[in-house]
Amino acid sequence: MNHQSTSEQIFDWIVNAILAIICILVLYPLLFVLVASFSSPEAVMRGEVWLWPTNITWIGYLRIFQNNEMLTGYVNTIVYTVVGTAINLIMSVAAAYPLSRKDFYGRNVIAAMMVFTMFFSGGMVPTYLLVKNLGMLNSMWALLIPGAVSVYNILIMRTFFANGIPYEMQEAASIDGCSNMTTLMRIVLPLSMPIIAVMILFYSVGHWNAYFNALIYLTDRDKYPLQLFLREILIQGQMQEMLGIGDDTQGQIVLEGEAIKYAVVIVANLPVLLLYPFLQKYFTKGVMIGAVKG
Repeated sequence: MNHQSTSEQIFDWIVNAILAIICILVLYPLLFVLVASFSSPEAVMRGEVWLWPTNITWIGYLRIFQNNEMLTGYVNTIVYTVVGTAINLIMSVAAAYPLSRKDFYGRNVIAAMMVFTMFFSGGMVPTYLLVKNLGMLNSMWALLIPGAVSVYNILIMRTFFANGIPYEMQEAASIDGCSNMTTLMRIVLPLSMPIIAVMILFYSVGHWNAYFNALIYLTDRDKYPLQLFLREILIQGQMQEMLGIGDDTQGQIVLEGEAIKYAVVIVANLPVLLLYPFLQKYFTKGVMIGAVKG
């Protein structure tokens, strides 16, 4: 049985106290948003809400589900996330697997060219003109195709394929008559679930939270993602606060907007919060194996 000295015990207490403080600082904003979404908007604006709901109300959630645009945005975001993540995953695997093969000629040159794009790019205006010339403006593809691959994620997957899966196993499959595609589908991918789960989480969260490309490329409101409607609600609430409350009707609108603001944050982030526990067991292993060489 190990006995710690007094100094070691003090050090452990200090570390645990610091970690507890950090956890509180991280978790409290999330708890506050959840509590505020169920609390009376008047109580929230008066600063009376801390840890428990005050004068519980469902007005924010009712207004969200009564708003057809909000539901449309929710459906659009789900479609963009599912389709976009599928495209990202396919493209990333298609790029990372050849770069991980020792018998692929010129792989280091290609990897260097890809890394170059991480530091230098054409910018927003040339990208917009390219999307316009390709006829993708005001379409789902304007949000998905320009960001179809991430060089950073490709490098992580390449490192995983190269170091996490023995090359001798792929050679044995080749000797048994497997083509490169068969080796990828039947050997490499089944052994790569940790990194695939990490990529799904990275890409899906990115698509779910994205709004800037939609703001630039989309003009039809029926194609807006949820985050763009959320942005409008936040901006509208800030403008109403700056203009002041002129009458009872305007005051009620401001109060409902306050309730909607917190409720939308909960509704918008709920799918991601539900997705993470299913991928958590793969997350640490996938990142560490894919990011550390050797």
